Amino acid sequence: MSYSIDPALSRLIKQRFPAERSAGSFFPLHGLTGLTAKVELERATLLARHQRQDNPVPGVDRQREYRILRKLSGCDLAPAACGYADNWLLLGWQPGEALSEAAFPGALDAVVSELARLHQQPLSGYPLQLQKLLERYWQLSRPARRHCGWLRALQRLQRRGEPKPLRRALLHMDVHPGNLIRQQNSLRLIDWEYASDGDVALELAALVAGNALDAEQQLALTERYAALQRLDAARLRQQMARWQPWLTLLAASWYELRWQQSGEQTFYTLAAQAWQRVRS
Repeated sequence: MSYSIDPALSRLIKQRFPAERSAGSFFPLHGLTGLTAKVELERATLLARHQRQDNPVPGVDRQREYRILRKLSGCDLAPAACGYADNWLLLGWQPGEALSEAAFPGALDAVVSELARLHQQPLSGYPLQLQKLLERYWQLSRPARRHCGWLRALQRLQRRGEPKPLRRALLHMDVHPGNLIRQQNSLRLIDWEYASDGDVALELAALVAGNALDAEQQLALTERYAALQRLDAARLRQQMARWQPWLTLLAASWYELRWQQSGEQTFYTLAAQAWQRVRS
């Protein structure tokens, strides 16, 4: 079943695809940070992503996402960026199947290779400022939910300051099975809404934390990445460890805000678990 298309999106489609006789069919997809939909035209299939203004998510900016994807248009790392207007981002549809969680450990070598390719691209010009991002989560939260443990963790990181980057690169910052599309014998990353420039060790630390990789998997990941990027593996692991407290607080802040915005019990439970990790 298709749905009616937002007039702003319809205008964007007509502007970018003037040969199409209609705005196509609109199929909403599940998304955490805004409205995402598949759009089927006569001669093209697209992905439309909307920036929500009522429930903003820190770090998400569809215009920045569009510009970064445009910069990556010369390689096959990312979907084609077809247009941006009125908070709508229009992308080429990435065919293939999302990688399953069961298949993820066996695909780690391919994932690391894809990240190494990404990290060799020119910087985007959009630096990731993690301290400001964490402060923004605090500011957007309900005052009644700003507990002492959150404030202490935030102030501790503010005093410490962000680690000096081991190596700066364009990062994806949301690598997990659902954002990896298998195409024949290769993997492609989708969902670039958090992409920005930062420390490569932060990307790898986020990959480890977000996918609960065990010690053996972490070792294999860092050894392979270090070999591909000509880095010292021990230094890389040390730098990843420096970023871990930042990522722990980021995860708790994200779940907390998503629960406040959505009211979904799953996010409440995940936030409670994440705050336990912050306190420990």
